[in-house]
Amino acid sequence: MSKISKLFKGSSSSSGSSSSSSSKSKHHRSKGGPSPQEAIHRLRETEEMLTKKQEYLEKRIEQEIAIAKKHGTKNKKAALQALKRKKRLEQQLTQIDGTLSTIEFQREALENSHTNTEVLKNMGFAAKAMKQIHQNMDVDKIDDLMQDITEQQDVAREISEAISGPFGEQFDEDELLAELEELEQEDMEKSMKSMGGLPSVPSSKLPSSQPSHRAKTKKRAEDDDDMNMLASWAT
Repeated sequence: MSKISKLFKGSSSSSGSSSSSSSKSKHHRSKGGPSPQEAIHRLRETEEMLTKKQEYLEKRIEQEIAIAKKHGTKNKKAALQALKRKKRLEQQLTQIDGTLSTIEFQREALENSHTNTEVLKNMGFAAKAMKQIHQNMDVDKIDDLMQDITEQQDVAREISEAISGPFGEQFDEDELLAELEELEQEDMEKSMKSMGGLPSVPSSKLPSSQPSHRAKTKKRAEDDDDMNMLASWAT
């Protein structure tokens, strides 16, 4: 039997002797095997035990290395025996490292499974609650209720428009503007009469604004002179 198996055997027997009654009662209550919490707790205890064993082996390896260095070439046989013990301790340490990795993986998988189980359980509980709530609800009644709400909103809108609209007699705005224009025209005529009427038209003939024949002749002569001068420059 290997040292690792002896170690597990010893730990299981020691833990079983100290808590045999409690474990029996737990197994009796669970009926179908240990609960996830119990399994996770056992795995954590095993991890702690192996970690302590790991620390013990590391210290032993350091001691054997110190013994080998101490004897050296003076006592070659004792030095070789120390190195052999160191090799065996290193093998046990390697085995414990692999066992710890396996236990850690198993514990994490168990924790994840337990978490998923609790999540699904709570989701199922919530689904049952929603189903119980919806049992008292009828889709047709909800549609009728929404139609009633829409109709009442339309009635409320019509009432608001009726209340906010103009109250009393209604008048044509174009007619009022025409009447206002007549009043302004009457005021203007009264003002003109009070000022003595419109100014009289002059009887004498106003001077014509068109240039006289003499001015036109003079202007044409000047233009001819300019054209002759330009022609002389061109030749």
